[in-house]
Amino acid sequence: MKTGALLRLSGLSLLWGSVFLWIKISGYGFSPVEMVFVRLVLGAAVLMAIGLAKGQRLPRDKATLGHMTVAALLGNAVPWLLFAQGEVDGSSNVAGIVSGTGPVWTLGAAVLLGSEKRLGAGRVWGMAIGLLGIVLVAAPWDPGTHASTSSIVFFVLGAISFGSSFAYVGRFLAGRGIPIFMLAGGQLSIAALLTLLAVPFLGLDPVEWRTDSTIALIILGVVCTGFAVLLNTVIITKDGPAAAATVIYLMTVVSVVLGAVFLGESLSWTVLLGTAAVLAATALLRRKPAEKPSGELADTSSRSTGTAAPAQRTAPVAGTK
Repeated sequence: MKTGALLRLSGLSLLWGSVFLWIKISGYGFSPVEMVFVRLVLGAAVLMAIGLAKGQRLPRDKATLGHMTVAALLGNAVPWLLFAQGEVDGSSNVAGIVSGTGPVWTLGAAVLLGSEKRLGAGRVWGMAIGLLGIVLVAAPWDPGTHASTSSIVFFVLGAISFGSSFAYVGRFLAGRGIPIFMLAGGQLSIAALLTLLAVPFLGLDPVEWRTDSTIALIILGVVCTGFAVLLNTVIITKDGPAAAATVIYLMTVVSVVLGAVFLGESLSWTVLLGTAAVLAATALLRRKPAEKPSGELADTSSRSTGTAAPAQRTAPVAGTK
C-alpha cells in the first residue's frame, strides 16, 4: 500500500475510532440530545458548504426526500442518540466494540430488504461470531462488569439502527445519481431537524459549560462528522471501496486503545476477546458466497419465477459513525 493511502486510512480510522471518546467527554457537559443536535448541525454545515461550493444541489422529488428522511432516522438521529445515552453510564471502548458489529446488522437488513439473496456459510458464521463478541464484552456473568445492562442495550440498538441504514441506503438511494455531499449533508440536515423536535422533551437539562466538553463537541461535529466524510470520499475515489472498508477493522481497535489510554477504561480479557471476535466477524461478513453454476442458477430461476432476475447489491451509506 502506498504511503498516501496508508496515511489516509490511518487518519480516517483515528477520526472515526475517536468518536466514542469525544462522545464520552462531551457528555460531561451536554445531554445526549443536545450533543447529537449540535453534532448534526456542525457536520451538516461542513458537508453542505463543500457540496454547494462544488455546485451540487439537493434532490427535490418527494420520494427521494422521503427515503433520505428514513435514512436520517436509521443512520444518524436514532443511533447517535442511543450511543450518546449509552455512554452516560457505559464506557467508550464498549461503545466502539459494539458499533463494530454494524456489518452484522447491515447484512441482516439487506436480506430482509431483498438486496442480498444468499448468505453463505462464512457469513452465517460471521453473524454468529459478531453476536458472541457482544456477549463477551457485556460479560453478564461478571458481577464487576464494566458495562451496565442498559448501556449494552442502547449500544446494541444503536448498532442495529446504524447497520440497517447502510442496507436501506443501498436499496433505495444508491445509484440515483445524488451528489455525495448532498446525500450526506442533506441526510445530516434532516436528522438535525428531527432531533430538534426531541430537544424540548429530552434535552431540557441545563448545559454545564465545561471547556473539555465544548472542545470535544466541536471536534465531534466538525472533524469526526464533517471532514471525516470528505476523507472517506477521497479514500473511496483514490484507493477504492475495499481499502475504505478496512477502516471498520481499525476504528474498533482505535476506540479500545483511546478509551484505555485517556479514560482509564478496562482492558479485561473479555473486552480483548470480544474485540477479536468482532474483528473476525467483520472479516467473514465481507466474504461473498460462492456463485452457483450458471446452469443451476438458471434452472432454479425458471422453476421459481419463470425468469432470471439480477441480484441487487448494497452500497455504503454516505454517512458517518
